[in-house]
Amino acid sequence: MRVRPLLGAAAGAALLLLTGAGAAPATASVLAPTGSVTVDAVGRIAADGTVTLSGTYRCASSSGPVLVSSSVRQGLSTTRHGIGGTRAVCDGAEHRWVNTGRTLPGALVAGAAHVEATVMELRTFSGLPLPTFHTVQGQDITLSQA
Repeated sequence: MRVRPLLGAAAGAALLLLTGAGAAPATASVLAPTGSVTVDAVGRIAADGTVTLSGTYRCASSSGPVLVSSSVRQGLSTTRHGIGGTRAVCDGAEHRWVNTGRTLPGALVAGAAHVEATVMELRTFSGLPLPTFHTVQGQDITLSQA
């Protein structure tokens, strides 16, 4: 019995499973955004560290609660500061969102920043609420002193 070719075939099959190469491709509807979100070019920061970010969103339908969340970072830092969340209405129309959150004083300053806004839905699968992302947008902005 030739053991080496059998081991080689088993290793190749395991590699396909680990890399997902043998898996069925995901459908476009799973990967394609199902809405849009924008971020305004200017955000506000107060002396106490309160940050206000805003923009617009659009989503057509949902089966669970939908939120617009946002986070901000500055410079070379990899630390993202979560800035609030807004309940979204998915009716196909464009709506405004405004998120406010407080960071530690001095954690963020007036100047260039990068914001990421996300439209996310909580859908129930087998009784568990799990996040489903409608769309994500990254945007360079300016934080101005409020």
